[in-house]
Amino acid sequence: MALGHGRLREATALFGAVGSAVALTGAAFFTVQHATCDDPGMYVRSDSHVELIRGCVDPAQVPEAPRPQQEAGAVPGAELGD
Repeated sequence: MALGHGRLREATALFGAVGSAVALTGAAFFTVQHATCDDPGMYVRSDSHVELIRGCVDPAQVPEAPRPQQEAGAVPGAELGD
């Protein structure tokens, strides 16, 4: 029994999806195997923040968080009504 055009299209789509999934999985494994780091570091919670200790992250390469704009003449740390 021959496959109709609809079934052939469905089978092609299924094989394409499976092939894409296999390719992406292989790329992920390849990336993880070649992303070497001798010291992965650890996260430590202190008071109100979490800090990465050691590890392969170069702090000079991490961008600073944007700081909120202050109005001209505003005193940092001063609250309204003081």
